[in-house]
Amino acid sequence: MKEINAEIDKLEAKAQHSSAELKEKYRDEIQQLKAKKAEADKKLDEVKHASEEAWGELRQGAEEAFDSMKKAFRAAWDKYK
Repeated sequence: MKEINAEIDKLEAKAQHSSAELKEKYRDEIQQLKAKKAEADKKLDEVKHASEEAWGELRQGAEEAFDSMKKAFRAAWDKYK
């Protein structure tokens, strides 16, 4: 998650040096990435506090949330290279 935070910070820095139109696009993408990261953080927290029975199900949900966040980040980063 530290890597993801660092990458979001890089996108935010890149947005600062962009045109007004690109800044708006960056802002939208960054907000979406932060929302996906918050969802992944929540799932990871649930996994940490889950009983053994619920752990498998929660683990799968956390992995899916994390994968979704990574895909969204890659898509956003590729747009603005």
